[in-house]
Amino acid sequence: MLNDADKKVIWKILGATVGVFVLVYMVIAPPSEVTLESIIEEINVNTVPHEPMPVDIIPENLNKTLPDIDDSYPPQVRETTSSYIEIFSSTEKAGSGTDGWLTEAAGDFNDARIEIDGKQISLRLRAIPSGEAADYIISGKYRPDAYTPSNELWGEIIISQGVKAELVEERLVGNVAGILLTKAKKDELVNKYGEINTKTIVDAVANDELDMGYTNPFASSTGLNFLISALYAFDSSDLLSDKAVAGFESFQPNIPVVPYTTLQMREAAKSGLLDGFVLEYQTYMNTPEIRYYEFTPFGFRHDNPMYAIGELSGEKRRILNEFLQFTQQEKYQNLATEYGFNGLDEYKSEVEPVGGDVVIQAQRLWKDVKNAKPICAIFVVDISGSMDGKPLNSLKRSLLEGQKYIGGNNLVGLVSYSDDVNIDLPVAEFNLDHRTLFAGAVYDMQAGGGTATFDAIAVAMQMLIEQKAAGPDKDPNLKPRIFVLSDGETNKGHSLKDIRKILEEHGVPVYTIGYNADIPALEEISNITEGACINADTEDVVYKLRNLFNAEL
Repeated sequence: MLNDADKKVIWKILGATVGVFVLVYMVIAPPSEVTLESIIEEINVNTVPHEPMPVDIIPENLNKTLPDIDDSYPPQVRETTSSYIEIFSSTEKAGSGTDGWLTEAAGDFNDARIEIDGKQISLRLRAIPSGEAADYIISGKYRPDAYTPSNELWGEIIISQGVKAELVEERLVGNVAGILLTKAKKDELVNKYGEINTKTIVDAVANDELDMGYTNPFASSTGLNFLISALYAFDSSDLLSDKAVAGFESFQPNIPVVPYTTLQMREAAKSGLLDGFVLEYQTYMNTPEIRYYEFTPFGFRHDNPMYAIGELSGEKRRILNEFLQFTQQEKYQNLATEYGFNGLDEYKSEVEPVGGDVVIQAQRLWKDVKNAKPICAIFVVDISGSMDGKPLNSLKRSLLEGQKYIGGNNLVGLVSYSDDVNIDLPVAEFNLDHRTLFAGAVYDMQAGGGTATFDAIAVAMQMLIEQKAAGPDKDPNLKPRIFVLSDGETNKGHSLKDIRKILEEHGVPVYTIGYNADIPALEEISNITEGACINADTEDVVYKLRNLFNAEL
């Protein structure tokens, strides 16, 4: 018989043995792999039917979708006198820091207390992306006295739409757009093609020898420049000829990414997945982390022209002329050079001038060709309790207005979530019947419960994978997209950590749209796969979605 002391010793030995065994097992045995399938098994997924509802397919007038100018684009520099002009400027020169050349010049101009006929003059300056500024001017929502986009293509567009716009200065400061290539890829293409130019690039992409990206030509000056330059490379005599269109159709499907913004383009480049991309020289010079790419100029110069808009009074024209002369002083041209402008002055535009009508038709061609391979988009909608009231009402309006800009050849599905995940609309072609079901599902949404955002994203990912799988009515060439509409506050289900690796492996772009939201939390989701994040708590949410869906759907 064992006495109590012996029993205690034995139990201690057994306990130590078990402890050692557990430690050894934890070290040696691999942790169970978290897969999309294992995550889906843990989620309560409901299929919820909805009745169709009448749907409006006519987009809102551009004038109505554009936000109040003062809410979205307050002046960078305010006028200081009653005699003044207002200027719209592209953001790379009217921002702050190295992007603030024109901002500094405008501030100094107002401080100089210049007089005309005994009256002191000044100006008001707003920084607005060139394409959006053109939309304000064309729609008549708000028109400045002068407009300085990055290049003359936007000026040609507004003139073609019946706006009186006079080119009064071809160059405020010099800049060029460029194709950035890794040294290895550049050497490879030079060895095969002899030199790097737009024709070299489009041929290399068409031959599947180059993975490159360029920015959305509806919003980006550099992206628009590249679109026109690519068409010119295929047929310099007629950018819209059958030859040019056929060439572009052979090229565009091999473009892996067309980011909505330059920031997305830059982040995609940092990932190391791209051999090349497009960017302005001034931005290139001010972004050291991408300088291992080599810069080759292309297309039109970006010399920041100035247009007088409308019928300016004699006084306003004189103020504009005074400011133009002010910016050309040695002090301000030296400042521009310091901020990255005025480089590569030896470069001459390789493309002949193009009229605005042709530019607009080229944009339409881009959208048609870009969507030659259908998009499969899953909308993931937050209907948790925190979305109740204004956030959910705004979200519904966003979806009902935004669907007008989604092409009918795309495939669309709809998922909503709170504590559980609901499949409200299975994936199908976005024809009129499917749109009415989409509208019915949106109208039926009611808020309540917790927020299982990452459960819903996992379900959307599974729907995309199933849609792409081989089999009847499936298409392995579908381009997948996920759009998450939420306030960003996740408090149920799985975490971003659980699905991050899955998102990275599948590379599906996730676009987030925030309503009364924790925007940094949503940006973290989008940044994983170079998607965009939109803050919907502004008057221009429909305009933003219009531009996003034009680019992506």
